Amino acid sequence: MSERLDFTPERLPRAVALLGAGVIGSGWAARFMLNGVDVRLYGRSPAAVERTRVILDKARRAYRRLTRAPLPTEGELIVLDSVEGAVREVEFVQESAPERLELKQQLLANACRATPPETLICSSTSMLQPSLLQAQMPHPERLLVAHPFHPVYLVPLVELCAGKLTAPEMLPRAAEIFHALGMHPLIVRNEVHGFLANRLQTAVWREALWMVHDGVATVQEIDDAVRYSFGLRRPVLGPILTNFVGSGETSMRAFLRKWGPGSKESSKLEAAPEYTDAFLERLAMQADAQASAENMNISKYQEMLDDGLVGVLQGLRSQRCGAGETLARWEQSLRNRVSSAR
Repeated sequence: MSERLDFTPERLPRAVALLGAGVIGSGWAARFMLNGVDVRLYGRSPAAVERTRVILDKARRAYRRLTRAPLPTEGELIVLDSVEGAVREVEFVQESAPERLELKQQLLANACRATPPETLICSSTSMLQPSLLQAQMPHPERLLVAHPFHPVYLVPLVELCAGKLTAPEMLPRAAEIFHALGMHPLIVRNEVHGFLANRLQTAVWREALWMVHDGVATVQEIDDAVRYSFGLRRPVLGPILTNFVGSGETSMRAFLRKWGPGSKESSKLEAAPEYTDAFLERLAMQADAQASAENMNISKYQEMLDDGLVGVLQGLRSQRCGAGETLARWEQSLRNRVSSAR
């Protein structure tokens, strides 16, 4: 079990406000609290506190397996019933409300009016452009997108994207905070729909749906095809370098000339199949059959995902590559903070 010591992490705010307590908002709560930061949580759902506690328990379990580095004393969770109460006197706000533009615009505008002028405000949106989110804010220069991935407490990537009115200093300021949380902030240079990772992920998702739709393969066959093959390679080098390194070619130019895009006839990446009742029933029946055969439910799958991610991250850490390098850097920063506090 990780040692727990009482210290205030450098470069992290003492308290943050989180607007929204769904899966992403609760994941943010766990990531901040386990890094010693107090969380002021605004969630309108009566189940918000319970959901956050459940995810926090999952995160504690994962961190005990993930690292032996000393963790700080856990931050405090305070639940408030108003946006204004949550954001008052904090240095950082993370909005994680449902993906509805009007709802997010209203939340962000209210938060902007109620916070000190130096407060950084981020949105977890997975597809809305930051310039749209800024539209009703009295101080839009303080907003940027900080898009994480589930489970937020384990997956290190956070995509940072500025809007047209975002002040230039906000991106490095946000990156510093997320680095201190043990994350890998990636600057998205253009306001593109879905940002970067989701666009790549969605392309594979659409192709998988077509294969089920056309009867080419079942849900389990598709999942097995990924997790027993290229899914093992991607965490090390990513999709482009993985294909190049495995090609046997000595230059990217030669690889592309030989293995570049060919006929489109075998791919249906451009559009997803229609979600008819019959197609949805086929997907659901196959997924249910797989879960039954494996004696699993959603809670067990979530634990399997956490444990699998811990194993992958630790394996990558041993090679000091990819997300493993991020983990190693975070662990060293935890040890450094303890040393500086003595």
